[in-house]
Amino acid sequence: MTKEAVLEKLGRQGVIAVVRGKTCTDGIRTAEACIAGGVKAIELAFTTPRAQEAIRTLAERYAGDPDVIIGAGTVLEAISARIAILEGAQFIVSPSFDEETIRICNLYRIVSCPGVMAPEGAVQALRAGADIVKVFPGDILGTRMIQDLHGPFPQANLMPSGGVDVPNVADWLRAGCVAVSAGSSLTGAAKKGDYAGVTAKAKEFVQAVREARKESFAEIKRKW
Repeated sequence: MTKEAVLEKLGRQGVIAVVRGKTCTDGIRTAEACIAGGVKAIELAFTTPRAQEAIRTLAERYAGDPDVIIGAGTVLEAISARIAILEGAQFIVSPSFDEETIRICNLYRIVSCPGVMAPEGAVQALRAGADIVKVFPGDILGTRMIQDLHGPFPQANLMPSGGVDVPNVADWLRAGCVAVSAGSSLTGAAKKGDYAGVTAKAKEFVQAVREARKESFAEIKRKW
């Protein structure tokens, strides 16, 4: 899948699941529970033990499903990024800006999503060639930060991470985000081994995105 196709699918799906497994197997099962519920963009965090194995397993298992996109998260440096890419990751997410990580992603035509929390970080990320700028932590910065960043950087694809939940998905999307990133609010039930609960929550997120975008389309039609 091309880099452009991955970007298009991430935007169309609207939700990226941040999966932090207690074990490699837990990470895989949690990701599969998200996929079963319709959240098919998976950010497998490198805090998961043997994360690269989980990425490889998921990438191979869902190779026949064009809607499933497996990526890596909590990627702190270029070495981890390259390992993830070799195992099949189609996008790389970092909690902060690291230029070498973005350069590795660009070299191999992989979507990069560095985290920033200020305009200076956004400038650095865009200058380095980041595809999506992750606004982190979202629960501290809030939706107003999206609007403020889009003032000087209207060209930026922004995505919040932290504090995203079903009730506020619409707020983030209306603020101008290309997608949202959801962690414990989506996958929390997995901590108790309740993978069916993860699937149920994933369905809620998918519905929230669908309704938010329907409202946005209706608003555009009213303006016409």
